[in-house]
Amino acid sequence: MRPRLVLFGDSITEQSFASGGWGAALTDRFARQADVVLRGLSGYNTRWALKVLPRAMEGAADAGADPAAVTVFFGANDASLPDQVQAHQHVTLQEYQSNLRAICASFKERWPSTAIILITPPPIYEPARIRDMYGEDDPSRQPERSNEAAGAYAQACIAVATELNHPVIDIWTKMQEFPDWQTSALSDGLHFTPAGNKILFDEVVKRLASIGFSQERLPSDLPLFHEIDPKDPMKAFGA
Repeated sequence: MRPRLVLFGDSITEQSFASGGWGAALTDRFARQADVVLRGLSGYNTRWALKVLPRAMEGAADAGADPAAVTVFFGANDASLPDQVQAHQHVTLQEYQSNLRAICASFKERWPSTAIILITPPPIYEPARIRDMYGEDDPSRQPERSNEAAGAYAQACIAVATELNHPVIDIWTKMQEFPDWQTSALSDGLHFTPAGNKILFDEVVKRLASIGFSQERLPSDLPLFHEIDPKDPMKAFGA
């Protein structure tokens, strides 16, 4: 039975199977070794994610086998500014941390052996958010998100991961280490370009390897083509 990797998050997870996406890249990397299961919910914050978690995870695991790992990637919507147009997505820092703890506890109860990898919200490029929301560069407008707020939620996520002893990917910090990250890594000041997806993909691969989930350590499912004897092909299948 192939191990499973479950991706649980907001729109950046939902879009991860698009061309150039980090989820699609994981599927390609672990082809014939593991199945990647997508559970992305565009626009969701941790409050909504916690509410729908049982239903969202229906069918995500094989009966009798816990997934090898699950990524939990929320916070970009929680960090929406409470006095701007997306205020209905806002969740306070305190509740955000409480919800993350509850999501992790739910996964541990459901899948005791599954590794939980938390991912912080990404950085925000405010001018691009204004263009995305209002269709123009209007200095009188205010973005519905800020990089400062996203950074605070990133630190809150890291604190929960440290408290619970779960691996964490600080994509807020990592992405800002790259030149021109505002436009090279982000397509609209929030969502990822192919380059931004590659940054996260590389970090996820590193964290997975740290828990023993790697291309080198996972066996391939079913006989590989070069293992099939041309003179007796069916022998490879136990016939």
